[in-house]
Amino acid sequence: MGGFFGAVSRKDVVLDVFFGTDYHSHLGTKNAGMAIWSTDSRFQRQIHSIANTPFRTKFENDLQDFHGTSGIGCISDSDPQPLLIRSHLGIYAISTVGVVNNAEQLVEGYFEDHKHQFMAMSSGEVNTSELVAALINEGETLVDGIKKAMALIQGSMTILLLTEDGSIIAARDTYGRLPVLVGKNDAGYCVSFESFAYHKLGYENAYELGPGEIVKLTADECVSLSPAGDKMKICGFLWTYYGYPNSNYEGRNVEIMRYDNGAIMAREEMKAGTMPDVDFVAGVPDSGLPHAIGYANQSHKPFARPFVKYTPTWPRSFMPPNQSVRDQVAKMKQIPVPELIKDKKLLFVDDSIVRGTQLQGTVDFLYESGAKEVHMRSACPPIMFSCKYLNFSRGNSDMDLIARRTIQEIEGDEGQKHLDEYSDATTERGQCMLKTICKKLGFDSLGYQSIDGVLEAIGLDRDKICTYCWTGKE
Repeated sequence: MGGFFGAVSRKDVVLDVFFGTDYHSHLGTKNAGMAIWSTDSRFQRQIHSIANTPFRTKFENDLQDFHGTSGIGCISDSDPQPLLIRSHLGIYAISTVGVVNNAEQLVEGYFEDHKHQFMAMSSGEVNTSELVAALINEGETLVDGIKKAMALIQGSMTILLLTEDGSIIAARDTYGRLPVLVGKNDAGYCVSFESFAYHKLGYENAYELGPGEIVKLTADECVSLSPAGDKMKICGFLWTYYGYPNSNYEGRNVEIMRYDNGAIMAREEMKAGTMPDVDFVAGVPDSGLPHAIGYANQSHKPFARPFVKYTPTWPRSFMPPNQSVRDQVAKMKQIPVPELIKDKKLLFVDDSIVRGTQLQGTVDFLYESGAKEVHMRSACPPIMFSCKYLNFSRGNSDMDLIARRTIQEIEGDEGQKHLDEYSDATTERGQCMLKTICKKLGFDSLGYQSIDGVLEAIGLDRDKICTYCWTGKE
């Protein structure tokens, strides 16, 4: 994933950009950067790796050298950015969030006249933001270029530009899979993925971009340069997993959606008579907790925290990319409360079950700590497809996903033709998958939220929500 924040004002905005960007740290752990436009029409920029340290500790020393009335910052789980670009369209800084599935095709097309080049990274890959900038530079204007780039990109791309006149141009991806919100105070405007980021800085809600919309921000106004499209497919995982609790997307708060989602799960289990008799309902920290609170309130089962995460040394939600390191860190973070585990029957709610590796460790840890029973509930449906629009649940193969691996083990290639049935716990195939995963991971019972349940909890028109990772449908 990734996120960005920008601000333009009649006052110095460096601290706003610094804190606003820092408030997106839950969206990535690889690279971060800031670009500031100063009043003497100069760009200042700094990029740091944040793989082993929080954003703010890397950029605190840069603040004394940054001065300006507009700027952008980004957290990236991919390439270093923002980049400074010079072209016939002028000098600008660019930051992007998204996925370009046809990157190689676009790069080869760009090379056809033998007059272009890219500064390839050490892996030999082209920086995604540089590729997007190259596509933009094919246009007659920045807006024309952005529209052409979005039309060519297969995947999803949200773009933020800081121009040489100190204004900011923001473009939401074609189908609005990620949010872009505008805030306003008495000195100017800001643009952000997360609404709470600017609320804490004294900005009020001003505008939310529609799908594919492009806006220009100056200290005096927010102007739409290209209107929104008619079709939206905002990512459902914003609410179930990686959105921050304080945030609102399309008017729907993340934390409240999670309470409602847990309550819907419990309501349906009570109706079906499948709710186990447990001593406590608990959430897998952190994003599983509010789903579990909703489940506990609806089921009238006591809510508890049988284990907590030790976060001072590993405070961020996203973990290192190396799987073995991720597993070890996950194990080290889990600190038990023995009095709430030993001889207790526990029901845990997790935000999702993706690959299952960390959850296996959690179950083992609970039984080693004396749990009598461990029941698991996923706050979303089985993940059947790797996301091709964002960096969440992306892998080398769909077979990295525990649901797909399990189906292959049960029925081989034939099973891959019946994914809809396996996703539905009311079917024979769905029950077979649940029982197999239960046995594999050591749960006493397992349940997934239904697609209807999670869409009910989000509360938007279901046609406006992207459910590709669950259904495989565009």
